[in-house]
Amino acid sequence: MLLKDALISAVDRLAAARVGSPRMNAELLLMFTLGCDRAYLFAHPECELTSEEQTRYQETLKQRAQGIPAQYITGHQEFWGIDFIVSPAVLIPRPETEHVIETVLHLSKLSNHGGRASSPGGSTKIVDVGTGSGCIALALAKELPQAEIHATDISSAALEVAHANAARHQLESRIRFHQTDLLQGLDPGAFDFVVSNPPYVGESEEDQVQLEVRKFEPRNAVFAGPTGLEVIERLIPQARTALRPGGWLVIEISGTIADRVQRLLGGWEQVQITNDLQGIPRVAAAQKC
Repeated sequence: MLLKDALISAVDRLAAARVGSPRMNAELLLMFTLGCDRAYLFAHPECELTSEEQTRYQETLKQRAQGIPAQYITGHQEFWGIDFIVSPAVLIPRPETEHVIETVLHLSKLSNHGGRASSPGGSTKIVDVGTGSGCIALALAKELPQAEIHATDISSAALEVAHANAARHQLESRIRFHQTDLLQGLDPGAFDFVVSNPPYVGESEEDQVQLEVRKFEPRNAVFAGPTGLEVIERLIPQARTALRPGGWLVIEISGTIADRVQRLLGGWEQVQITNDLQGIPRVAAAQKC
């Protein structure tokens, strides 16, 4: 089968299965199958696929048609310009989480220009809570080369993925991983930033969540409990304990819980909510008194 014909057939198959963006998915899975880039697809439409390539491509299309996210099929997702290994053990990194990185970088810059001092010794200490694939921790390690980065997760399978990503990008010496529930066991008053993309979807909102997210992504990384606030309610007091005076808590949220999160942060200073590019509240930041 010619490459162009395989692509046309794949687009039709995915469209029939009601997969969103069928052409993009068909191209992505063909690039994965052939180990090539998009330019190759456009430059070689008459290239003939081997029977083995056809078989492998059909298998990826079958999985995608069943709703398995393309990132779990290919094992990769880009975040903050970094290629991450992903598996069903971790949440797939999403573009809106980059607003968390932007917020930390902005607040870090302010702290270094006339704000309150960083931790004793001068280096900024950051902990990423519920690190998953490690996307937040690695992005911050890349952008803040002098910072001391810690990352926690309760899941050993998730930490394996995060470790692998740190090793792939030569950042394993920069990040200290801890298997623990939120911030349990970490030193009190030690951190300048507690950063997290916690589970924040309520079980009552389940019907509004994409089927492939509900079906294939780790449930405990998506759903917090009945209201969506259960993890954040535990994280906020633990973050207050872990932060030094003047330290910042920065967490990803949704519009559904933004007002309630603001109320939970009533005893903090400089509480600020940042919207994403769609105008939806996406990041809550607050400073410890």
